[in-house]
Amino acid sequence: MIVPAATRPADPQQDLPRLALVLGGARSGKSRYAEALIGTRPALYLATGEAGDAEMSERIRQHRERRGTNWTTREAPLALVEALRAADRPVLVDCLTLWLSNLLTADRDVEAETRLLVEALPPLRLPVIFVSNEVGLGIVPDNKLARDFRDHAGLLHQAIAAIATRVVFVAAGLPLTLKDIK
Repeated sequence: MIVPAATRPADPQQDLPRLALVLGGARSGKSRYAEALIGTRPALYLATGEAGDAEMSERIRQHRERRGTNWTTREAPLALVEALRAADRPVLVDCLTLWLSNLLTADRDVEAETRLLVEALPPLRLPVIFVSNEVGLGIVPDNKLARDFRDHAGLLHQAIAAIATRVVFVAAGLPLTLKDIK
């Protein structure tokens, strides 16, 4: 089996970016790419998705199975800032758009929550990698909720990308580095 470059394990000696944003479409390889950045280091996986049905339960099971024993998983469907502040090792957050969806469903103030997240990142003393779906490349949605979601996601991505040291867009399993500050 050929393993795409985006899913090859990271060099264990390679420094992790302090703050990375990995964007891509559905099934683009973005989560595998982000996991490969961590490699075999002990890491914390902050999961924002919730198993609301059998299909989502199966996706979560597959994600857990794919990761190695170096991962500790914690659920953070809403309390992402608190979970990041409590982290004691490199963190992978998968994914921001599910977190955003959870906020909208819980009728939370998305702009305030986004601001809290962005403000919480600079003081963190460990690497954080965010995975998120790029939802702004398609047609304009036909309903207000979907348009609001798309707009909030775009603004959230811009805010994190502005302070990130690395931003990568993954398509078809291939990473395209948009920003990389050493």
